[in-house]
Amino acid sequence: MDHGTHNPEPTRTGAFSRTGSLGSSLRKRSFSISSSVSYRIDDDIGSEAVSEAGDIGDRALQSNRHSVSSSCRLSLDLAMEGGSVIHPEDLHKVSVASPVPEDVTSPLPLDLLKGPGDEKQEKQRLPMSLEYISCLIHLAVFGILGVFTRYLLEKLFGPSLLGVTSNETIVYPNLPSNMVGSFLMGWWGVVFKGDISQVSDILAVGLITGYLGSVTTFSGWNQKMLDLSVDGHWVQAILGFLIGLFLVAYSIIFGIETAKGFRWILKKLNTRPEKGVPSCNCNWTLNSSRRHLVAMVILLLVLGVLLSVSGLLLKEEFNSGSSGAQLWLACLVGPFGVWIRWFLARLNGRGLGKSGILRWLPFGTLITNVSAACIMAGLSTIEKSVNIKNFDTVANGIQLGFLGCLSTVSTFIAEFNAMRESKHPWRAYLYASTTMGISFVLGILIYNVPVWTKGFT
Repeated sequence: MDHGTHNPEPTRTGAFSRTGSLGSSLRKRSFSISSSVSYRIDDDIGSEAVSEAGDIGDRALQSNRHSVSSSCRLSLDLAMEGGSVIHPEDLHKVSVASPVPEDVTSPLPLDLLKGPGDEKQEKQRLPMSLEYISCLIHLAVFGILGVFTRYLLEKLFGPSLLGVTSNETIVYPNLPSNMVGSFLMGWWGVVFKGDISQVSDILAVGLITGYLGSVTTFSGWNQKMLDLSVDGHWVQAILGFLIGLFLVAYSIIFGIETAKGFRWILKKLNTRPEKGVPSCNCNWTLNSSRRHLVAMVILLLVLGVLLSVSGLLLKEEFNSGSSGAQLWLACLVGPFGVWIRWFLARLNGRGLGKSGILRWLPFGTLITNVSAACIMAGLSTIEKSVNIKNFDTVANGIQLGFLGCLSTVSTFIAEFNAMRESKHPWRAYLYASTTMGISFVLGILIYNVPVWTKGFT
């Protein structure tokens, strides 16, 4: 009896000892796996961050309503869905911070930093449907203003005034607007983006996606290089891409550095000596649903005036075939290009498939730039074959407005700059060469080949 009850104990003890050793081994293995998972999550988040450096479209409206804990939980869930095991002791190692430099990432929205006492302000947000409508209005108004700015810069630096740009050289007509938009992206889209969002997240969308995205245009850039290549100037076309990329890349860098300097000056001027903290005037902050509605109504009235004036002036000047008629038509169709680009920007940072491969590649921006370049090449081909004045007005108006707003250089170069300063700088050059290479090759097939074979002039 004693033997029967006493004998299993050593066995159980031995089993417990082996289990303990096995458990220790599993914990070490779990620690190793969780460390690698933490690194993988950090890398995935970093890849997503650089892809979202320019724009994330209408996803921004939903993400602003999430909390930091929800974002962290989402990151953990994504890791678990991949079949990985995260040990509880290592949960604190999972970081939601982006590895890219602080200067090229957008600050967290203010509502992510709200405490329990700020529930009243949270309730004062507009309903999602009204926020969406407000975004569309902001994008349309600022998109039209972007078209105006691009048109004026093209005229200012063109042959008729300063004579800096030309259709026959690598200094293409849209280069000044692309440089100005990239410079301002460094100010509004990088350094001061958080400050603009403090006033209104929707205003930030209007300025960055609407205005800067419409001031700059990738499709016009690509088409001018096609025009050079169709005449046999292949070296100039390639140099036009390389020099153009160099100039806009350094434009955003110059914008970031000057904005940092200006921010430092403001901080010194607005610091209270007795407390050592910057003073802040929040009278213009849209922190209530009433203020949001007032801003939306004002912008809606401005949009109505812009569209009405553009429509009346287009009716008067359409038959003249002047550049003014092209501008007014561009103002009417420009908002559609901005809306489509903003919607497709939701693809940035998502990757392909359920696993999200190539998450670092901004597919939304890539699709809009390549598609706009192809459509512009097709319109240019038809324009040469038809050669009718009214059709030229329509085609040029669509190219200036819809396609100019659909494609963007400011967002493209913000993503390029973020990738270049990340842990994988080679991605920036692969992304740029992919965008330019696909657009140029497809443009040759759509535009150059018909012009060569049909003998269009």
